[in-house]
Formats: sequence, structure tokens, C-alpha cells
Amino acid sequence: MSLAARPARASVSPRSRDDLRIFLVAGEHSGDALGGKLMTALTARCNGRVHYLGVGGETMEHAGLASQFPLSDVAVMGPLNILARLPRLVSRVYRTVDAAVAAEPDAVVIIDAPEFTHPIAKRIRKRAPSIPIIDYVSPSVWAWRSGRARKMRPYVDHVLALLPFEPAAHERLGGPPCSYVGHPLIERLEWIQGLDPTVLAERLQLDPARPVIVVLPGSRTSEVTRLMQPFGATIEELHNRRLRPQIIIPAVPHVRAIIQQHAQTWREPPHFVEGDEDKFRAFRLAHAALAASGTVTLELALAGTPMVVGYKVDRLAAQLKHLVKVHSVVLANLVLEENAFPEYLQENCTPEKMADAIEPLLRDTPESQAQLAALARIPHCMLIEGATPSDLAADIVLDYATRGRRSA
Repeated sequence: MSLAARPARASVSPRSRDDLRIFLVAGEHSGDALGGKLMTALTARCNGRVHYLGVGGETMEHAGLASQFPLSDVAVMGPLNILARLPRLVSRVYRTVDAAVAAEPDAVVIIDAPEFTHPIAKRIRKRAPSIPIIDYVSPSVWAWRSGRARKMRPYVDHVLALLPFEPAAHERLGGPPCSYVGHPLIERLEWIQGLDPTVLAERLQLDPARPVIVVLPGSRTSEVTRLMQPFGATIEELHNRRLRPQIIIPAVPHVRAIIQQHAQTWREPPHFVEGDEDKFRAFRLAHAALAASGTVTLELALAGTPMVVGYKVDRLAAQLKHLVKVHSVVLANLVLEENAFPEYLQENCTPEKMADAIEPLLRDTPESQAQLAALARIPHCMLIEGATPSDLAADIVLDYATRGRRSA
């Protein structure tokens, strides 16, 4: 029987009373990566005496999960895509709830993708209120729709946060108990900082006398479509100022063709690289980055790359900007709790403004020195000594799973 045709489990195999049963639910590929690492840490702590059920992708399946259905059934993003697949998503929610209740797990872990995982958690709590529920990755309640934090409290027992400021945000907003366990990027810090960027410089035959800028227009088609024009015009403006930057674009495969199409009109063809090693080598090689808002700003920060951030959203999302409650949309700024890295959003995302911000980063100036000092502080803000994020997350999950059922 194929995964797609697999029915929800009405019963599960018997187990020793010393074994644990954990039900995990991931709704997208980044959650699958987190879930796989969490499962590996749990298995190590339990000497293999733990059974996994739920929903996940290849990484979680390799770690021992038999997924209820393929992750591709639910890994959709954006309101229009969600609406188009709403009937299937709803059926997958109810199917997952049925499987979780039938499994009688010691704990449920929902992983990111709140549009999918939180409706599941609410229904599990209603039907089986004694099962502990842990949310791995906090929704962005600190940025917008802050009322979600308080609404989570009845059906989430603990939140495992990836960002250091999130526990205080949940406490302030009346959310569930929340612990900072660390961002998965922290586990790669030594590897990132140990990469030799000269390998890439030699392969691309870069001119050491000219500055290098890494351009990152996003990983989604909608982001790339909105940002490649102003980003390209910014590079053109820098050429007009006789700076002659060399451009490297680390492109994920599914948007590379779109990026290349937009870059055809650039004065000088950019260098394209793929894969994590070359991406982080490019970061370490660059004098500055012109980047979309997102997790990539944390990647740049851990690589020590000065940056300017530009971002545009569609008209509907732009109308909701008054709901945003934070001083910045740049994660690196939020971690520092100051606006160290300039950001240009919507109508401010113009070539002139972004070129003005990038230009001083290409030389030894007060602006570049200030960014380098801020970048040096970010690892200290995010590191937790003595344990990895996966280890800390596993400890909290095991605490709930082994302490017994919660009182309903």
C-alpha cells in the first residue's frame, strides 16, 4: 500500500511499559529537518526504547517515523495555495487527529507550520486532554497577531523557541511556558566559520581588487519576482558610481531559472552557486549582502557578512503592516534588539536608498565597522553552552513524556 493510500491507524502495536511513544507532526520541509534531529536526540536518550508516529518527511522517516501520509500533501505556503488545497488539508488534519488519539502517545510534538499543526493540537486537546502537547517553533506572535499567544495556552503545554527573545515575548503576551532551545543554525556555527572562501574566489576567478556583493532575492517565486528588479537596479546604481561590484547569487534550484531570467539585463553577468558549502563560502567572501528578509539574515550574521535588507510584499499583505508590532522585520536585528542592519521595505525598497546603504560597506568606514561589531555579538546572543538545540528540545519533550499524563 502506498503512503498516499495509507489509512489513519485505528490501533497501534503493544509496547513495554518502559517504552515511550511520541507523536510528531511536521507540516513543511524545514519542520521535517528539525523533527529528524529531535528524534535522533530522543532515541539516543532512550537507548532506542521510543516509538514514533505522526506526520513528517524523508528526514523524520529516516529517523524512525512511519508517516501517516506524504509531507507534500500539506506542505503548501501562501493563502491562495492553501485555499486551492483546503479540502485535502482539512481531511489531513482530521486524519492526523484520529491517528494521534488512537496512538495514546506519551506526548505530542507539533513542529512549526501553525496553519496545519495548531488545528491538530486543538482537536487532540479536546478529544484527549491528558496528552501533553509541545510546540517546537513559536509562531511569530511577537511580530503580529499577538493575541495568538494567549489563545495557544489552552492547547499547548510548552513552546520550544528558536530565537532568544521569544520566551520573554510569550510571558508578556500571556502565552504558554516557553524555553529558548536555540536555532538549528547554531549547530553549524563552527562549520560555517571554518569554511575557506578563497576556494570559491579562485574557482570563480574573482578580481581581488573589486568588491564582492552577494545578492539573495529569496527562495520563493513571489519574493524573487518582486525583488529582482529593485535589486538589479541597485547593482546598476553601484556600477554608475564606478564601484564595479562582482555579484554572486546563491540560488536554490526551484527559483534559479527565474533569477537568471531577470539577471540577463544586468551590466555584468552574476556568478551563480548552489549548495550550502558554496553559499556560505560566498557569504564569507562578500564585502556585503543585499538580501531579502528571512532566515537568511541569520545565516549572513553567523557568517559575519555585513548586509542591507530589502523586501516587498503584495498589496493585501502591505495593508496589514500596521499590525506588525516589532521594531524590525530583520531577524538579525531582533536577536540583537537593535536595528544594526538597515532595511528598506515596500516603497522604501528603492535602488538609490539601498545603494546608499551598501556603498560604505564596501570600504573600511564607520558604517562597515559598526556592522562588523554587531555581527560579532550575534553568536553570543544565540549560543547556549554545553548543549545543542536538538538536545535541549529533547530534554524538555522527555520531561513531559515521562512525568505522566496531565490532569484534564
